[in-house]
Amino acid sequence: MLIKHHAHEAGEPHGHSAQGLLVWIFIGTAFVLNGFLAPHIFSDDPLIGHISAAIGAVILLLPILKTSVEDLLHGHVHMNELVALAVLAAMAQGDFLTAGVVAFFMLIALVIESRSAAGAHQAIEKLIRLTPTTARRLDEKNNEVTVPAAQLAVGDRIRVLPGDAIPADGVIERGQTTLNEATVTGESLPRDKGPQEEVFAGTQNLTGAVDVIVKRVGEDTTLGHVRKLILAAEETRLPIMRIMDRYVSYYTPVMLMLAALVWFFTGDWNRVIALLVIACPCAVILATPTAMVAALSAAAKLGILIRNVGDLESAAKLNAVIFDKTGTLTTGKLGVARLAPREGVTPSVLLLAAASAERFSKHPAAVALVELAQQTGLALPEPADFKETPGQGVGATVGGQKVVSGRATFLKAQGVSDVLLAQADAQETEGFSVIFVAADGHYLGWIGFQDQLRPEAEASLQTLATLKVKRIAMVTGDRTSVARAIAAKIGCREFKAECLPQEKVEYVRAVQREGYHVAFVGDGVNDAPALAAGDSGIAMGAAGSDVAIHSASVALMSSDLRRVPTLICISRSARSVIHQNLGLGGLFIIGGLVLSGLGLMGPIIAAIMHNAGSLLVVMNSARLIRLGDEVPVKT
Repeated sequence: MLIKHHAHEAGEPHGHSAQGLLVWIFIGTAFVLNGFLAPHIFSDDPLIGHISAAIGAVILLLPILKTSVEDLLHGHVHMNELVALAVLAAMAQGDFLTAGVVAFFMLIALVIESRSAAGAHQAIEKLIRLTPTTARRLDEKNNEVTVPAAQLAVGDRIRVLPGDAIPADGVIERGQTTLNEATVTGESLPRDKGPQEEVFAGTQNLTGAVDVIVKRVGEDTTLGHVRKLILAAEETRLPIMRIMDRYVSYYTPVMLMLAALVWFFTGDWNRVIALLVIACPCAVILATPTAMVAALSAAAKLGILIRNVGDLESAAKLNAVIFDKTGTLTTGKLGVARLAPREGVTPSVLLLAAASAERFSKHPAAVALVELAQQTGLALPEPADFKETPGQGVGATVGGQKVVSGRATFLKAQGVSDVLLAQADAQETEGFSVIFVAADGHYLGWIGFQDQLRPEAEASLQTLATLKVKRIAMVTGDRTSVARAIAAKIGCREFKAECLPQEKVEYVRAVQREGYHVAFVGDGVNDAPALAAGDSGIAMGAAGSDVAIHSASVALMSSDLRRVPTLICISRSARSVIHQNLGLGGLFIIGGLVLSGLGLMGPIIAAIMHNAGSLLVVMNSARLIRLGDEVPVKT
């Protein structure tokens, strides 16, 4: 790995260290090339080429030697020493051309590794460095003042014009627009937004001009949380990486002993030098971190935030997924699912009476009624004498009639005693939340509501089944009849209803005790205990929610359930690529040791093979960055 180890510890940017090293390599390489050419140009004085090659070899050796000495002074024995010894051995034999070429290839390997790793890192940085540097802040007279975005404070009012990026998280105060939120949620389709709706820093305003009240700035924005999570994830280490760290100090002495044996039995320094060069296991060391950074980048582009690489690794093992119902499998928004008028009453009459009476109510059922009436083109008269009894129902005068809407007990208390009401009350199950409607004491019928299913719920559960997730379940605090109806619609065979938060936790732990690796998927607020209990806690719709981002190991910025199987696919793809990388790196080392020991491979070919192995590993890992919505199913 050469000097890369120290560059990272010091926090030196990838690009800058690689750029400075390239200049150094160019100078040294010029002298080495002159060493090759000089004997042909100055055939009568071979010393010129010899001196030039020596100068070039020394220049190229210095960065390697510097890092090796620093390692030894800090009490560490790393792979750098093997390369330094190989180059020094070649120089001691007077073969400065070989020493220079070997050092050149090893330094080029470092540049390739640094640039490739930086490519994945920069892909993430490009994703999250999208907040504009300036903003149009509005003063008390609504005049625009251009200020640095860093000076924005909570409560400021800003204006965002078409084509602008949103500079801070906030709520639209005035205006309608369409936003591209792919940078935060991973959703490719733009979203229409209006007053009182949230907007996020770094998203792109496409159409209208809007005034926004700032709610979060800087690192407190959703995009700021994204950045912190990604950078924290990059710094964590997998168990396999910790194992390698533990045994790395034994690796170098073993390779030195092997090199000593080769020299003892053959006396061939070229074999020893080639062995030391090929023994530097850069490809093996790169195998895991390059794959994980690429996978983190692919997940971030889809709005999937992973707290650390350990959580990404554990997602590959998942074979049970438990979903909360409300706000996860469903939208959490009531919709009218059934209009059941009595005989002689049309559905439109029933809807008109109920929606008009409920028009001034803010109850979710009332909102759903008014929305349906507007969608069907019904003109709702303004109710008079409106009165709402919390938890029971409403009463109002509509078109000269006294209309009551609510629970059966509420209607009976209002003097409605129709026998059909009693019969309907007995049938209240069927998986609906029900209100009953009467006008002037005459029962009109009942209306059933259901929490609206997410359109992708059924397909997402089917995809999980194809991924060999053996157990898929739903938990909810709703009644058993409601839970059964929802489970039947989405094809979920297992469910548990009427659960308190602690009972959800117990259910997760019970499944774990049966030997399953469990993911719990919830909204991140009410489900925080269950999210923490699962092997993986996946919070849905985390954009704008600090609680969601911090209560789960994985935060899905959108509420798209398809991201759950996508997460598993990315994780399994990353695991597969790591295994491929380790196998590839090991093959290069073992094959190289055998070939160099038998004298079938010289130092220069060994350096080229070393580069090839590292480059193949980096390129194999880079494939993960391209993973998109259509992730191939891996089992």
